[in-house]
Amino acid sequence: MENLAVTVAYIGETKGKGLLASRDIKAGEVIMQERPIVCCQFSWNAAYNYLACDYCMRSLESTEDNVRRLTCKADLVLPFPECCPTSKDRQTKCPACGIQYCSEDCKQEAWKRYHMTLCTGTQGQNPSHPLVVLNEAWKQMHYPPETTSIILLARIIAMVRQAEDKAAVVNTFMQFCHRTVNEEQEIAHKLLGDQFSGQLEVLRELTSKAVYSDEVQHWLTPQGFQSLIALVGTNGQGVGTSPLAQWVNNVSNLELSPDQRKAIDLFIDGVYEELENVAGGFLDAEGSGLYVLQSACNHDCEPNAEQTFPLGDSTLVLKAKRDISQGEEICVSYLDECALSRSRHSRSKILKENYLFICHCNKCLSQAGDDSETSEDEDLSEDD
Repeated sequence: MENLAVTVAYIGETKGKGLLASRDIKAGEVIMQERPIVCCQFSWNAAYNYLACDYCMRSLESTEDNVRRLTCKADLVLPFPECCPTSKDRQTKCPACGIQYCSEDCKQEAWKRYHMTLCTGTQGQNPSHPLVVLNEAWKQMHYPPETTSIILLARIIAMVRQAEDKAAVVNTFMQFCHRTVNEEQEIAHKLLGDQFSGQLEVLRELTSKAVYSDEVQHWLTPQGFQSLIALVGTNGQGVGTSPLAQWVNNVSNLELSPDQRKAIDLFIDGVYEELENVAGGFLDAEGSGLYVLQSACNHDCEPNAEQTFPLGDSTLVLKAKRDISQGEEICVSYLDECALSRSRHSRSKILKENYLFICHCNKCLSQAGDDSETSEDEDLSEDD
């Protein structure tokens, strides 16, 4: 973890802890850089052949292979192949189960942290293996767009099982918010509603079969399992990695003539247009991770910072969207751009169901009495 310009502090009774700027920060500046404690690719994302390192989520496809797959154009040729970020000669896999990694280092780290417990031990998927059964059950209960994965939860349990100091690892995860309800505001997490009680019990039983041990039995009781679901659901930070985005960035740093720059910009625009037509918004290898500092960063509907993944793996880089003064709270949006553009009512609904709080940022307070802010998109958001 590289902490550049933040301190964790108590913000107030409503927000609890948050991140404060420890110095003045300029717009566009990197505020901090952080690796996750654990991360995992989404189950359906992997099923749709978005090949990513099982440890750090770095894409395993070359940029050209990635674009050919997503545009369904097998003969598409990308210029400047030297700008492709993928190093296929470094890639490796678990010799027992065939899980793929971008490097030997990632394979060793995964084995040391959780994969020794979770390795299925068979090349390819054994449909009867308890972990495979668990993952397939999750997929049938949670269709794209995904927000978390049951395998992330399994990795948390496996990390405790493999740790020398098990109590310390449990304590690390319990420092994340793991409330199933916000009793003061009478809000329950959407994954834990009565309509999902049957699904949760199925998942709990399957998780117990896949990763049970005495050290984690407290997490596999009905109450403990709900706590774990709330933990990954509330704190999971979305991760997206793309060899195309990195290739575009590398191309932008090339020294080209004005005519060459114009031509490549038109080419890139055409590629993205074709991707939008064929693949829609599903361009990245996507997953979820748990980050210690990022989890302390509160939401604002007009954030002064944003999460980015410019290194092509699960390393989170927090950047300032505008100038931030020393002592000012650093806030991000927990909502995507589409959700942010919706009414206050819609934003509030999403935040309550996923993060167990009612937003009182300046934007929400200023729109509280505006009738136009309970508008047409409410009907749409009720079905999300």
